[in-house]
Amino acid sequence: MKTTEMLAVAIAEAQIGLAEGGIPIGAALFGPSGELWGRGRNRRVQDGDPSVHGETSAFRAAGRRRSYVGTTMVTTLSPCWYCSGLVRQFGISTVVIGESRTFTGGHDWLAENGVEITILDDPTCVGMMTDFIEANPALWNEDIGSA
Repeated sequence: MKTTEMLAVAIAEAQIGLAEGGIPIGAALFGPSGELWGRGRNRRVQDGDPSVHGETSAFRAAGRRRSYVGTTMVTTLSPCWYCSGLVRQFGISTVVIGESRTFTGGHDWLAENGVEITILDDPTCVGMMTDFIEANPALWNEDIGSA
């Protein structure tokens, strides 16, 4: 599966989250052969649970696996430290990031520790987050721990 097709899955999740009244961050975890293992979106608003980020949601949807070596996490936004820790903890090999303009999480740290990082600077991802942050600054600051 092409990177753009993989990102489209994450973008679709982000758009669903936004339509639900949540924060538009989506993610998907792909297996070593490019097969979709799990998809998810930030659901901290919808579920009242601050631990349900896009990446954690996709990871949970993938279910229990013996190994995550060779997998790719695709996310619409640079992963926060919490989600970066998940990537390191479970040995996810590659992270594809839709954009890191509106938020830069732990992707440099991941790269320094052997995770392959690709930042796409996708205009859809940038526009979605820019519009959301402008319309919902208090919610956004709460999400990134700056409230």
